[in-house]
Amino acid sequence: MKNLKHLNKYFYKYRYRLIIGVLITAIAKIFALQVPQLIRQSLNVVEDYNKDIISDLASVKHELFLNILLIIGAAILSGFFTFLMRQTLIVMSRLIEFDLKNEIYNQYQNLSQTFYKKNRTGDLMNRISEDVGNVRMYCGPAIMYTMNMLVLFIIALTKMFQIDAKLTFYTLLPFPILSALIYFLSKTINKRSNIVQQYLSKLTTFAQEFFSGINVVKAYSIESQTSSDFSVLATIKKEKNISLYKAQALFFPSMVLLIGISNILVIYIGGQQYISGEIDNIGIIAEFIIYINMLTWPVAVVGWVTSIVQQAEVSQQRINEFLEEKPDIQNLQTNPTEIHGNIRFENVYFTYEDTKIEALHNISFEVDKGRTLAILGKTGSGKTTIINLIARLFDTNQGTILIDGTPIKNVNLHDLRDSIGFVPQDAFLFSDTIRNNIKIGNENASEEEVIEAAKNAYIHHNIIEFNKKYDTFVGERGVTLSGGQKQRISIARALISNPKILIFDDCLSAVDTETEEIILGNLEKARQGKTTIIVSHRTSSVKNADQIIVLEAGKIVQTGTHNMLINEKGYYQDIYNQQLEEEASDKD
Repeated sequence: MKNLKHLNKYFYKYRYRLIIGVLITAIAKIFALQVPQLIRQSLNVVEDYNKDIISDLASVKHELFLNILLIIGAAILSGFFTFLMRQTLIVMSRLIEFDLKNEIYNQYQNLSQTFYKKNRTGDLMNRISEDVGNVRMYCGPAIMYTMNMLVLFIIALTKMFQIDAKLTFYTLLPFPILSALIYFLSKTINKRSNIVQQYLSKLTTFAQEFFSGINVVKAYSIESQTSSDFSVLATIKKEKNISLYKAQALFFPSMVLLIGISNILVIYIGGQQYISGEIDNIGIIAEFIIYINMLTWPVAVVGWVTSIVQQAEVSQQRINEFLEEKPDIQNLQTNPTEIHGNIRFENVYFTYEDTKIEALHNISFEVDKGRTLAILGKTGSGKTTIINLIARLFDTNQGTILIDGTPIKNVNLHDLRDSIGFVPQDAFLFSDTIRNNIKIGNENASEEEVIEAAKNAYIHHNIIEFNKKYDTFVGERGVTLSGGQKQRISIARALISNPKILIFDDCLSAVDTETEEIILGNLEKARQGKTTIIVSHRTSSVKNADQIIVLEAGKIVQTGTHNMLINEKGYYQDIYNQQLEEEASDKD
């Protein structure tokens, strides 16, 4: 159970609930264990009456009636405290589940992009849902039933030894067999639980990828193939689950068998003792049988609890793997950093760890505060890598990036990213209203600011045509909107945050030239005083930039202004002439 030690901090946090739960459990069992004694007393009174030890029938009836009332009262009080026990311990487990999910989610947010390239979404989802659910069962039901069993055993066995040690000894003979059975089955369950969780992650990942790629599935008409692949995976998981439950299924019948053997021993040994006169009253045998049967569920639940603990151990191990993961990008500066917007690259090299592809080679440039830099280049030339380095989503392998003259690693990471308004090429919208998607950039923005940002992004006129206007709910990833609409809402989201640095990563690729001109005109006013980085394939998007750099295979091959570069042989002039021809062709 070494992996479950991670949960000790939560048990300490909710220690008062845990202690109260233990006390309530003990009280509930004390009341429950009054019943066998009262039944013994009742049987003894009847036996004494039959043996003429007691001759007053009225007093016998009175005592029996009193015992019945006491039995009912003990049962009611035991049930009431059992209810309180569940309220205390099960609620504690829900609180731990809440805290653990938040801990995992916060860790997910802190981990670097490299981590998400190595791990699949379905597996990440499974660990924060299914695995945490398994751990919750350990923190609540498993602990509750274990305490219930221990308290019941301690109190019941103490009373049994006080009554008759010899009979108690014979009653407990099957329990060593039970211990050995639990040990061997636990090892099997642990192994099989791990396999089941792995296949559950695979199944979740497959389903998640299918939902995300449903357009591709339908476009290529591969429904039958994906259905077949899913069926194979589901069948394997089913077989692994059956294998696990076969092992778990051995517990309960084994418990019942061993309890049955204990009952037989009580009746046989106890009967012999009664006949020989070692036991004075038949009520003792009845009391022992009731004790044994009261122990039936706690003993039977040992198997279930063991199974829960084994599954929780496996799940917590999987959770710990991610919790122990260290982010590649560390915030080395805890003090606040004021960002003004000057950016300088000095001999920067960067190679992606997973592919070993050198994305940038000896890159140097500077953008002054409030100025605009445009980056052009073919696909794979390193454009997106530069903006990822500016946002410190990755760290350089060699060279230095300076923000306002300070090495980027010495800048407060949260302040750096808060100062950046980033518009990606593949605009991502959440399953929420258009208003809330825009207000992600500034959750305290007024309605007027939302509308102003939308107007600057040239999306306001589209939004007001929707039935619910800004309250229109967009589907997952903004699926109900066109590509151009998603990009423009993403632009509005960046503008409303009023950042020091604006980054546009080819964010106008899905709009036509006319719309592009309108948006660029609006952005000219909106980005006044802000350092702006524009990545594009269109020369029309970057012609007004203060500085343009052209990348090829991770190297800067051209630099200058629009007017300089259109008169210089190279990639920029070629792409400019090509786009002029395309525009002329479109007009014709």
